[in-house]
Amino acid sequence: MSAIASTMIDRLLAAINPERLLQTAQELVAVPSPTRSAGAVADKLAEILGADGFAVERPIADWPESPAVAVRYQSGRPGRVLQFDGHLDTVHLPFIPPRFEDGILYGSGSSDMKGGIAAFSEALRALVETDLLPGGGILLTAHDHHEGPWGDRRQLRALVREGYVGDGVLIPEYLADRLPVAGRGSAIFDITISRAGKPVHETLRPPGTPDVIATGAEVVRRLYEQNGPLSAITAPYVGSDSFFVGKFHAGEIFNQSPTECQISGTRRWVTPGQRPQILADFQRLLDEVAEETHTTITLEVDLPGDAFTLNPDSPLIAAFQSAYTDVTGAPLPLGNKPFVDDASIIIDETGIPAITHGPAATGAHTLFEHVSLDELVRVARVYALTAMHFCGQAA
Repeated sequence: MSAIASTMIDRLLAAINPERLLQTAQELVAVPSPTRSAGAVADKLAEILGADGFAVERPIADWPESPAVAVRYQSGRPGRVLQFDGHLDTVHLPFIPPRFEDGILYGSGSSDMKGGIAAFSEALRALVETDLLPGGGILLTAHDHHEGPWGDRRQLRALVREGYVGDGVLIPEYLADRLPVAGRGSAIFDITISRAGKPVHETLRPPGTPDVIATGAEVVRRLYEQNGPLSAITAPYVGSDSFFVGKFHAGEIFNQSPTECQISGTRRWVTPGQRPQILADFQRLLDEVAEETHTTITLEVDLPGDAFTLNPDSPLIAAFQSAYTDVTGAPLPLGNKPFVDDASIIIDETGIPAITHGPAATGAHTLFEHVSLDELVRVARVYALTAMHFCGQAA
């Protein structure tokens, strides 16, 4: 049973305005914002929140092309600060304008994650209008540079460095069926295998010419061979370590001996703090193949985030579960996070707990994004009530 009076809960839930939430979401979706070009939609969010009476900050945060958006609300009473954070940029696909039909919002970013940002903006409005936040405050942040491979999440990292972070964080990525208390770390790798000389017809190859395709095949074989022992490295909820190859490219025509082969994929792990050793072992494997095949092999790695675990008994999770139960009647099952997102970065770089929870939306990273208004309202209610449960306690 919630420690907050049911009358207060009912009053806060009633303050969530579906029509206002929908209008905010539609206005955000209506502004195209491919990654690295989210300045116009950040301006729109700042305009919306400014019209609501909030003092809006626009930190550059290492990306002058699209200054971030930040709003701080203080209750005037002691307590924790809960951060609502989201990304305003979308993947680089043709723009789909907003359309609302039969309770469903369609359009670019509707599910990932402009709908979620509209939901937590509405949660903030409700908290301010009712003055029901028992203590502490809310920090709302929204930024660019999230979606890969176009962005490298520099703006979020800069916001964290500049102190734009709360005592707990909620991020409305489209994960609604579990409370993710653990996640695997991820390295996205690009391997280039090359040889000296120029491309040549297969029948005209000089004797002893290194074969970059055969070398690439050997690299893939050895990576997948690693999956045997890696499968024994496990952790609750998240499974095991792994290698995965999703791209293999070489040559321009069927009978050409090329000079370059490219391989891309992921290396995932379950134990926090293992990145240096993982990368050293990876490089050692490639160096061995290069020496054996007389090729040159280079490795480039993007590190979106480390593995993480959250304490299920932490104040943030307890507050979230109380709020979720208030809204739905039962707590959310604990589980894993199947992807690396901004919550992973915040946990990795600050140690501050961050929960990924958003609408049960579909179509992310496609031309068919959509989310129900009912789900956006549910998220707004859960976020507002989480703040009530979390912020009233001492930091």
